[in-house]
Amino acid sequence: MANPLPQLEQIDVIQRLGVDYHFSNEIKNILDHVYNNKDTFKRERNLHAAALEFRLLRAHGYHVFADVFDGFRDGKQNFKESLSVDIMGILSLYEASFYLMDNEIILNQARNFSSKYLKEFLHKSKDTEFSLLVRHALEIPLHWRMPRLEASWFIDVYGRRKSISHSLLKLAKLDFNIVQAIHQEDLKHLSSWWTTVALEEKLSFARDRLVENFLWTVGLAFQSQFGHFRRVMTKVNALITLIDDIYDVYGTLEELELFTNVVDRWDVNAMDTLPEYMKICFIQLYNFLNEVACEEKGHQILP
Repeated sequence: MANPLPQLEQIDVIQRLGVDYHFSNEIKNILDHVYNNKDTFKRERNLHAAALEFRLLRAHGYHVFADVFDGFRDGKQNFKESLSVDIMGILSLYEASFYLMDNEIILNQARNFSSKYLKEFLHKSKDTEFSLLVRHALEIPLHWRMPRLEASWFIDVYGRRKSISHSLLKLAKLDFNIVQAIHQEDLKHLSSWWTTVALEEKLSFARDRLVENFLWTVGLAFQSQFGHFRRVMTKVNALITLIDDIYDVYGTLEELELFTNVVDRWDVNAMDTLPEYMKICFIQLYNFLNEVACEEKGHQILP
């Protein structure tokens, strides 16, 4: 692979469009080849190439060192001021800096250095696609963004480019709509469950955070095959929110001690000592966990 940069840029685009999970084998093969070619960073005296390669490899779990950026620093161990004119490289360095691990001072320096020049660029620049990317990155770096929301935003941005793959854009749009429809079915199921258990009506002090809890699971695993995970984890989070409100907002110390004891014993016969609102909470928790355990065919997970 004489120059891996075009393929790395394509991987980055595919990831931001949210369709990378369809090409996981192809992406792994490319990154394996890049990782095993130890001369890549030495050959590429290109800040954008080095930063993009570092970010993608580290994001995919490859063991790469931050000293790949040593060549972009001066004798005083500061990033060279001459790099400031390479705004694409600066943006790539900024995004890469968020993959730092403990004691990687060079990446902290990279973040401070790159954010300074990105802000200066925005102050001087006109409204272009690149300034849109810079503003987007400064709001929240790519590493901290939720993939589905990034895909929704980037599909629109990518579609405005002069040079694009129309087939890739079409795939991204179709995939987003299909996956979104699956998420809507998940949420429909969860809304029906929440209405059936009627915890919001019976326990008026508790927060109704079903949609927020569901969105959290989408952030963890948006792919269509993980619907069961999203449904179960949303229910878990809804019950955690309810129990949190009981402990932090509503219950007295004496009631909370009783509730804690009943949960520790995990015995429905012991809940007679609880006030009515705690009985409602405990029985829903008890029934839910038993239901989840029964759904796991071939595994005894109830204990």
